[in-house]
Amino acid sequence: MSKSTTKRMKRRDFMKAGAVAGGGAAVAAASSFPAPAVAQERVDIAIVSSWPRDFPGLGTGAQRFAQSVADASDGKFQITYFAAGERVGAFDVFDEVASGNSQGYHAADYYATGKHPGFAYYSAVPFGMTPAEINAWLYFGGGQELWDELSGEFGLKAMACGNSGGQWGGWFNKEINAASDLQGLKMRIPGLGGNLLSKLGASPVSLPGGQIYENLVSGAIDATEWVGPWNDEAMKFYEAARYYYYPGVHEPGTVLSFGINASLWGRFSRSDRALFEACARAENNTMLAEFNAKNGAALTRLIEDQGVELREFSDAIYDAFATAADEVFEETRQHSPLANRIHESFLASRNEVSRYIELNDVNYIQKRNARIRR
Repeated sequence: MSKSTTKRMKRRDFMKAGAVAGGGAAVAAASSFPAPAVAQERVDIAIVSSWPRDFPGLGTGAQRFAQSVADASDGKFQITYFAAGERVGAFDVFDEVASGNSQGYHAADYYATGKHPGFAYYSAVPFGMTPAEINAWLYFGGGQELWDELSGEFGLKAMACGNSGGQWGGWFNKEINAASDLQGLKMRIPGLGGNLLSKLGASPVSLPGGQIYENLVSGAIDATEWVGPWNDEAMKFYEAARYYYYPGVHEPGTVLSFGINASLWGRFSRSDRALFEACARAENNTMLAEFNAKNGAALTRLIEDQGVELREFSDAIYDAFATAADEVFEETRQHSPLANRIHESFLASRNEVSRYIELNDVNYIQKRNARIRR
């Protein structure tokens, strides 16, 4: 063996030994760092809702949100979803989550106006905002910050998690030709919309969705509002009431909300909070798109297949609505400084945003529709 060959072998043996030693050192160094967080801590979340299971739009949207949180967290959040009546009643979800018995709810926050009238602004109020307008207020006009303050007083954190769009005026078993025709009418209508109707002599009744049909058929109520053609068709209100009125004044863009127990929210990491917020915003957009996509066809079926008669609220009736709404808003503002601040913020955003949308979007749609062939 030559000297050069001997040197190469020694060098190779030295490098091999060094590699082994280095490898051991590398393993030792790696073991000093925490293992990747592949197996995350499981967090069980019970979500209770105000909607019947699998109910189109509202129920399916809530269920879709629950599933999206589970999927986006890769199983960290184990979601158990309860429809209305499966764990608590439709109107009991707010207290259920505030108490910590369940961790989250999907509902309309105007169901909690008995606790504070400010909650109505985070679902819908008479002469309120359309979906585009209210999203502008919530995300960029200070609305969410005031919502945090309000819901925080009740041990909750709430956020927009769906929108059913502009709701129809409702189903009536007689024609409403003047505001006086509302006197003595028993109508299912929640929130400040119910307060408005009471100013005009009607008797507002609060009922969860699953109980409306039976009360309308039995005559326990004379009229009802619910959502719009797609959902109203599913509820078969056309079997009990003949006249379907538009446009609704009470809910021009109804926000559905996800609320979570504030103590639990406070323990979440920033990334966990971001996950819930992102899923809620996604559902806020998806639900509205679904309602817009399906309401038109449902309306056609109601008219052509079920013989429903459409009626438009007259300008005189709308004038009466406006007068009553002013009274309702004044009473709401007097409730508390926070209620007044919410109203003032809501009003300022509505005035500013609506002016732009009217000049741009509304005028465009009117001009477009006057010129296209249907």
